[in-house]
Amino acid sequence: MRTIEQERAANALGRVNKLSSETNDFKKRYRSYVDRLGPTIVLNGLGQALATERATAGSEPKEPDEKAHQMLYDSLQSWLCRDDGVYPPGNDLLQVLMEKDEVLYLRAQAEALAWLEWHKKCCRASFPKSDPGDKP
Repeated sequence: MRTIEQERAANALGRVNKLSSETNDFKKRYRSYVDRLGPTIVLNGLGQALATERATAGSEPKEPDEKAHQMLYDSLQSWLCRDDGVYPPGNDLLQVLMEKDEVLYLRAQAEALAWLEWHKKCCRASFPKSDPGDKP
């Protein structure tokens, strides 16, 4: 039986592996957004951070920038809304955050930050870093 840390690491790595066929431009952007999401959650809360990800992705993400934001949202949702997750599978993460109580919200926020530590490490190991002149 695996520990919760092993589960987080495996899920985070699996999400990175699913993105391995994307372009380097996408990977640079995604890695940059993963690096920023943790501090954004700490400063603004999980709900605000996720709402920003969804808003930046737009309703039909097509550009690498939009797709990267949407994939980050989807990656976090896949972790928090799963069997044995904070929320049951099949839920839209932002919607369920607004509907459930504060105790679950705080648990989801803590779990998101713990998962992001692994995801950030996996992204840094697998995806190229943005160049100084690249658009964030």
